[in-house]
Amino acid sequence: MPTRESSWHDLFNALIWLAFPHTKATLNRRHCEELRERRGQPLRGTARDVLTLFDEGGVLVACADPSLSRLLRDFRWKDLFWQRRSDVRRRMRFHVFGHAILETALAPFRGLTAKALILDARDGALEWPTDALNTVLDARAAEYFAAPDALASTRSLAPLPILGIPGWTPENDDPAYYDDVGQFRPGRRRERLP
Repeated sequence: MPTRESSWHDLFNALIWLAFPHTKATLNRRHCEELRERRGQPLRGTARDVLTLFDEGGVLVACADPSLSRLLRDFRWKDLFWQRRSDVRRRMRFHVFGHAILETALAPFRGLTAKALILDARDGALEWPTDALNTVLDARAAEYFAAPDALASTRSLAPLPILGIPGWTPENDDPAYYDDVGQFRPGRRRERLP
């Protein structure tokens, strides 16, 4: 894979290819399909927006508790990351997929937000070694993005304020950290993600 010298962005992209090769291949294939279908049209289109958002800024969230997934989808950040902090640590895993998120994490800024693909992990997968869990997440994410309806809306991926994840930054050890609505937004729409 081509990489530019001294480019964190390219290095992180290559590392994501190693960790999640099936998902990366699916995203690339879907991009190519969309380019062929939209040939001659001036706009990129929603499908490619979804693909790019996840490729650059996605996080795979393995979750063994549907109530935690619901809190994430409903923008209930303090309930999720503070009130249910111990449950999040035991029942969720956050695997950064987006290479731009990894690059930005070198010098993170307030409000850094990813797009989360929440994947069911009630099968005990959270107890597996990281490589085994990555393999399962890779297969599930590739399957998700291969489905036609996965690219229908950018809202199919849940916003995730990265710095709120327990352990990401020492500042989030204080419950008041989650009161910053500039970083932990309540959500703009009445309808929540499915």
